[in-house]
Amino acid sequence: MKILIVTQVVDKEHPILGFFHRWIEEFAKRCEQVHVICLQEGKHSLPANVTVHSLGKESGKGRLTYLLRFYTYIWKYRKEYDSVFVHMNQVYVILGAPLWRLSGKKIKLWYMHGSVPFTLRIAEKLAHKIFTGSSESFRIKSEKVIVTGHGIDTARFAPQAVPKTIDLITVGRITPSKNLITLIETIAGLQEKKRVSLVIVGSAVTEDELRYEKQLHDKVRKLHLEDVITFKGKVTQSELPTILSGAKVFVTVAQNGSLDKAVLEAMSCGLPVVSMAPGTSSLPLSVAQTSTKEEFLEQLERVISSISIVPDYVTYIKETHSLQKLIPKILK
Repeated sequence: MKILIVTQVVDKEHPILGFFHRWIEEFAKRCEQVHVICLQEGKHSLPANVTVHSLGKESGKGRLTYLLRFYTYIWKYRKEYDSVFVHMNQVYVILGAPLWRLSGKKIKLWYMHGSVPFTLRIAEKLAHKIFTGSSESFRIKSEKVIVTGHGIDTARFAPQAVPKTIDLITVGRITPSKNLITLIETIAGLQEKKRVSLVIVGSAVTEDELRYEKQLHDKVRKLHLEDVITFKGKVTQSELPTILSGAKVFVTVAQNGSLDKAVLEAMSCGLPVVSMAPGTSSLPLSVAQTSTKEEFLEQLERVISSISIVPDYVTYIKETHSLQKLIPKILK
């Protein structure tokens, strides 16, 4: 099989999208040829059968250049790929569908988010199939949807024998949908019974997110939690497994409605998870899937007092959400 992949970033050190480098490697193992069109190109070390074509964001190009390069690439290499896999950004489906369909290419979209923008509704009509990691993560009813599980690199995200120096950890882009104000307030309530530390891993990207991050720091200062809440900032995929393994419990209160990859990575490392996020409702968390602050606090107290690796979580991720099983499903 020869495939064209369209994605946002090819950069194994990118703090948010660095994981996709491993996806490309897995595609390359099973495909004769892989062309990758990305908005931004960074550091990568990919097999010889992979060719990366950047639209130019890393060198400061503008949107007109992005568009011209996109159409140049999909036309120039049209005889060197049979199918198209668009990762997350459904706009590329809309832009490329006329040429791809005219030339007989099958269009497949990967989408994992609780939101349903109008562009997604258009892309759903144009794509042949849509892959998603969980039923909560694609909210348009469509016969084209295939729930595949997420793509966690279980070889990288595995339990490590490191000291547990962090009580609670949460990971992800710093954005209002992660509901971190609520998490900070909840941690403040927990301090009355027991001193518990929290590490927030991730960074803000947009101007709105930077303003939100400032609000979080202000909230921490107002509640006098500077000595228990730490903002870790950007962390690469290679660093993250060790940091996760050094924590006792993973927590999330995200309200984006989708199943966040970071939760699955934590489970793959054997961490207990306590969640107030609707997007984790499909996971086998039992009573640790909570819906109120009171339940969340109760489960935190229960879990943190009996810290141990959760072997069932490690097995579950390997069987249901591993990258090694995901890519064959997509190609099939």
